[in-house]
This record gives sequence, C-alpha cells and structure tokens, in this order.
Amino acid sequence: MDDQHDSQQPAPRRGKVLDALVRAERKVFTRPAPKSANAQVKFLLTRMKDSAKDLAERLGVSTRTVERYRAGQLKKPQKKLREALTEETASEWQPQVRARARERAATSGGMQVEVYAYFGFTASGSSDDGRERFISTPISPTYAKEILRMQEAGATEEDLHPIVAEAITESYFTDWGTRCDGLRADFTRVRSIDFRF
Repeated sequence: MDDQHDSQQPAPRRGKVLDALVRAERKVFTRPAPKSANAQVKFLLTRMKDSAKDLAERLGVSTRTVERYRAGQLKKPQKKLREALTEETASEWQPQVRARARERAATSGGMQVEVYAYFGFTASGSSDDGRERFISTPISPTYAKEILRMQEAGATEEDLHPIVAEAITESYFTDWGTRCDGLRADFTRVRSIDFRF
C-alpha cells in the first residue's frame, strides 16, 4: 500500500487565539525546522524513540509509508501528509527554546498582542459603544503566565477569550488600572491576532 491510499485523519482546527500562541512560539526558533519529508520523518522518529508504528498512528498513515519516507523511497507526500509532517515537526522542534521563551514571558517579559476584533464594554457609568478595533499592547507577565498555563492545559478558544480580553483591558483600556475603574471589555469576531514573546 502506498501513501496515496492511506487514510489520513484531518488535523484538528485550532481557533485564532490558539493559532497565534503557536505561531509566537515558533517565531523564537533559533534554527529552521527540517523541510524535506525524509528529514521530517527522521527527526520525528528520533522524538518517538524510533517507533515507526507510533509515528504512523500520529500522522494517520501506514507504518510502511513511514519506513519508505525514512529510507528515501518516497519523497513528495500528498498535501495532507505534507501538512501533518510540517505541523508535527514544528510542534516537536526546539522544545528548550520554546520553554525558555514561555518562562521569560510568564516571569518577566510578558507578551505583546496585536488584535483586530470587535470589542464590547461594560462598566459602572457610561462607556463607548462596542466596535471593531485594532489594538497593539503589552500583556503583563501575570496574564501571560495564565494564558500559557491554560493553553498547556488544553484550553479551548472560548476558554482563552475572557483572559485575553482581561489582559488587554488591563494594559490598553485601563492603563494598568490607573483609569476607567470597573471597565470590562470582551472581544468577539476576531479577524486577526498575533502574540510575541
């Protein structure tokens, strides 16, 4: 059976906030991840303790397909396998570099967020009506730590929205608690979001 006939599981879709967190981690890599299918398979096999069976299950292909890519007999995977190899390689690449960046964000540096979304407000007193905004603002290490902890614990997109909105409210709308006491902002309809460590 060749890789064209292997049934592959579609990769689970992450939401925009989760995708942005993953992209932020990948921006801190100090070396590029392997690009060719052969190099990606060899790298992933080292991470899977050389178990072609485990890697095949993870990629949704046969063990024989993994072995053929390892041996260089197959070189150009179909789109789904190519995407799975790229995603899995990036998720395993440079774990210490990612861990240091996460630790720095959670303890001293915080994160920077750029978001274009609809922001709605509640406050004691009056407030502007909700509207779409582009906001670029730092997030304190306290909020960065909580956001990263929740991501690591498997939080969903819906779980992360309130904490990210609270972090943005603290830094952008209330200027670190020096104005607009009691203001609460929520965001929906996220068009784009990026984080930087």
